Parts: sequence; C-alpha cells; structure tokens
Amino acid sequence: MSMTIRGRRFSVLFMGLGLHAAGAIAADAEPPASTMAAGPTFFAANDNEHFNTRRTGVDFFPSLQAQDAATGLRYRHHEFSQDGWSRSGEQLALAARGPLAAGIRTWQLEAGAMSQGGHTLLTADGSYLLPIAKGTSAEFFINRDFVETRTALDRGIHFTFVGGSLEHQPHPKVTLIGTLGYQDFSDDNHRRHARFRAVFQPDLDLGLTFQYRFRHYDSTPNETRRGYFNPERYQENMLLAGWRYRYSGWVGSVLAGAGTQSIAETPSGPSRLLEFGLSSPLAGQQRLDLRAGYLRTASFGGPDYQYRYVQANWVIRF
Repeated sequence: MSMTIRGRRFSVLFMGLGLHAAGAIAADAEPPASTMAAGPTFFAANDNEHFNTRRTGVDFFPSLQAQDAATGLRYRHHEFSQDGWSRSGEQLALAARGPLAAGIRTWQLEAGAMSQGGHTLLTADGSYLLPIAKGTSAEFFINRDFVETRTALDRGIHFTFVGGSLEHQPHPKVTLIGTLGYQDFSDDNHRRHARFRAVFQPDLDLGLTFQYRFRHYDSTPNETRRGYFNPERYQENMLLAGWRYRYSGWVGSVLAGAGTQSIAETPSGPSRLLEFGLSSPLAGQQRLDLRAGYLRTASFGGPDYQYRYVQANWVIRF
C-alpha cells in the first residue's frame, strides 16, 4: 500500500492498514446485483503552513465484474492555495481493479494525465499482490505525481516512486511487513526508502490491532534550493493501536499512533497520527465511505509538519 503526506494516494500507501481492513470487510458483503457504478468523490486538506488542497471528481465504471473487478474512468479537479496564491489543475485517468480475494484487492492501476500551471504530467498509481506461499505474499507498487508545494507546483516538479514489500505471517496473530522503495524526482533528487511494520492482533474476532512502524529514507544532498523539504536523512519510529467495529452493515475504524522522528543530525522530535474511517452498508445499491485524519510528521512541508484531511466517496450502483 501507501507515501507522500500531501495527496490522497501516498497517504493510503503509507498509513492505510487499519482503514483498508475495514473497507475490505465491507466489500465482501456486496451482492453482485449491479452491472455498473458511478459516484462523486471529495478530498480536502490543510496544514500548518496554510497550504490548502481540494479535490472533487467523479468515478464511472461501466461494467462491474465478479468479485468487484472493474474498469472505468476517473476525473479530478484539483485546487491548491496558500496565502493569496492559488492554482487549479485537471486530471483524467483510466482506472482498473482486479477481483477481491478474501477481501484483499489483487491488483489496481490508475493511469492518466494531469495538467496544472502550464505543466502536464503522465500520472500513475498502481499495486500488484503476488501470493508466494501460505501466509507469505509480495506487493509491488508505483506512484507518479506532482510534488504538492507552492514552489514545486510552479516549477512542475514531479516524482516517480517504485518499490515492493514482503508480507509474512509467522503466526495467525502476527504479521510482518518489510518495504523497499526508490523515489526519483524531476529535479535530479533521489530518495531511497526502507520501512518495516509489525502488526499484532490479540483476538482475531475483536478487531483490535497493535503496531510498530519504522521508516527511513536518505536523499540526494540539498546542493541547491529545492521547492520542498529535503533532509539528507530521515527516520521515524511509531507505536500504534487500531480498532474496527462492524454493526448492522456499518464498519467503523480508528487508528492512533505516537512516536519520534529524527532529521539528519538534529535532536529527535515527536510524530503523531490519528485516523478515522466509516463505511455505510450497501443500501439501495449505494455506499458512502468517509475518512478523516491528523498527521504530525516530517514531509515536503518541513520538519514539524502538521496535516489534516477529510475524504468522502459515494458509490451508486446501477
């Protein structure tokens, strides 16, 4: 899953285990009665640097297949603003997803183009899950997008992020996940990422999880002024607790974490995470998914970056 803080796609790759589990349970309950689906989407975020992001759009899947597999179109209108500056962008993409297997999406891919401020970029967001053995699987991912800061958007700076992870369950209650990734920026910057996550479920029916997360990256030295935060080395350790609950078809989840982060040679500082999720039951062939969260961690915005977001997806099946 997954890895910038600004932007929906990387936050999913990076933070989404507890919320993904809730969505998977909801998807398993869907009856295969519809043949197509469409619906609006909304995303809003702001941070302690007064950078605001808004995304509105619509998804259209003309043909739903077995186990929720589908292919369709995705449109997004982007709005960015900060202290009197503003910028808008348009994005159109082909979106495809494979079938669910035990509530887990086997593959998904979004490929298209985004235009903003006179810059046009071919964008991509995809992942592929490869089972290796019982309790062991590998996942490969790719993400290509603009860097979302004022200066980076003005310059058209973008990145391509590729990598893979290995997941292993040594015990039904314990899951270990290791991830390696390489992030190439259009301004000749490069980042090498390493992450590790350990998840413990004390009771498989309780919906409670405890997690430990570690992430590290090193970047090309900041020889010239870049349009985003770029430490030569970054490291974070975090402990988290998550809980999901299902009632009458509704699925709710919460994930909270606290830890420390260190940047190059500076002293360690705090990092925090709090996320909520709520998915409605399938009522009249409709479903509403809501997400909200708060993050305090180093990102493109700086070493003490604080970020808040809300997200809503409404799916109507025909």
